[in-house]
Amino acid sequence: MRAMVLRKPGEPLVADEIPVPEPGPGQVLIGIAACGVCRTDLHVIDGDLPDPKLPLVLGHEIVGRVAGLGEGVSGFHLGDRVGVPWLGHSCGVCPYCRSGAENLCDAPGFTGYSIDGGYAEFCVADAAYVFALPEDLADSPGDAALAPLMCAGLIGHRTLSRAGQGQKIGIYGFGAAAHLVAQVARWQGRQVFAFTRPGDTAAQEFARELGAEWAGGSNEKPPEELDAALIFAPIGALIPVALKAVRKGGRVVSGGIHMSDIPSFPYRLLWEERELTSVANLTRKDGDEFLALAPKARLKTRVTEFALEDANEALEAMRSGTLTGAAVLVP
Repeated sequence: MRAMVLRKPGEPLVADEIPVPEPGPGQVLIGIAACGVCRTDLHVIDGDLPDPKLPLVLGHEIVGRVAGLGEGVSGFHLGDRVGVPWLGHSCGVCPYCRSGAENLCDAPGFTGYSIDGGYAEFCVADAAYVFALPEDLADSPGDAALAPLMCAGLIGHRTLSRAGQGQKIGIYGFGAAAHLVAQVARWQGRQVFAFTRPGDTAAQEFARELGAEWAGGSNEKPPEELDAALIFAPIGALIPVALKAVRKGGRVVSGGIHMSDIPSFPYRLLWEERELTSVANLTRKDGDEFLALAPKARLKTRVTEFALEDANEALEAMRSGTLTGAAVLVP
């Protein structure tokens, strides 16, 4: 099968022909229809996330059809449309798993990092971590439009959930996750304030199209104090900026898996019971909740499709910030 393979961090992906994987016990074989490109993929390529499986097939926003069933698999049939997220396995026995926090598992497996992912024509996945995707899941039709839900949507949902019940929500970094979480927040009746790269008027206009009350550069002060701020851009300097923007008792939630160093900042920005927290991975419960919410919120995804062989081009477009919405590879 065709695949784009990472052989060494710091190097471009290489087009290769590798064997179609065989589903083992408890696994499903998936014929991949689309795989979203996530900023986490860049962090793996750049070596920001240590010790990836090598050689590695990246990609953890997978949408496809069940093409084979391993021994003991139930609940899925050939041809079912399914999605595969970042969390590909958890041990089930560590204290975190036993307490319902499988996202913090001591011995996890991550799709497209420690497990081969979706930058290919086929993949195998643990059936227990695969989501069934109904045909009416979102307003945007097609498999490519659903791929960003598998990470940008799921992580965005968990990040927004950790923001609490505040009504005025700031979103720093208006990319794939933000364009979905903004729609969920507006559906919930909240106000959205979008912060983009300074001067990125296209992203600001996109945010306003999705219902943002206000959109401006990350170097600008919002017109009102925020109840909470969500940070999706991997820029540590945004932490003190966001703390400065939230009200007393407000909360700042970092939704990324990697961020540049946070600069020192005066204690007064954290004082008055402001909170700073992060999101790590996701749980299957998060996935079930989000996939039940998505059709109610009538989510629309904006995607730019790339051929599988153009994965490096898609990654570079994400790195440069020239994309509006999400990039998706279509084998």
